Amino acid sequence: MRLRYGTFSYLPDLTDDEIAAQVKYALEHGWPVSLEYTDDPHPRNVYWEMWGLPMFDLAEPDGVLAQLADCRATFPQHYIRLLAYDATLGRQSTAMSFLVHRPAHEPGFLLERVEGPDRTQRYSVKSYATARPTGDRYTGE
Repeated sequence: MRLRYGTFSYLPDLTDDEIAAQVKYALEHGWPVSLEYTDDPHPRNVYWEMWGLPMFDLAEPDGVLAQLADCRATFPQHYIRLLAYDATLGRQSTAMSFLVHRPAHEPGFLLERVEGPDRTQRYSVKSYATARPTGDRYTGE
């Protein structure tokens, strides 16, 4: 199963040149960029681990790509996303977010249905990856 998450999620994975073009677009609009990673990409897991600090005052995407290379080398079996923040409205909001790295094997999710009283049905989503301990979720297989 291929995880669809953020902008460009239905396109083929972006190359480093295409990522650089998106970072350049963000920097031209004055949006600081940051990187985050996780091994639990559950749709409701919006709090990923931040890689370093947000990158302010960059003119070229080279600094972001260097940080991305370091993050990929450190966490090769994690999801990594790039975010750009816009503070023009007086508050920080996400202007752009997309995956820049994914593990080689993506186990997917289980949709569980529980029937309740009066024919009500409730659903929950569970990641197959969370059956393994943190840090070991995407190794092997």
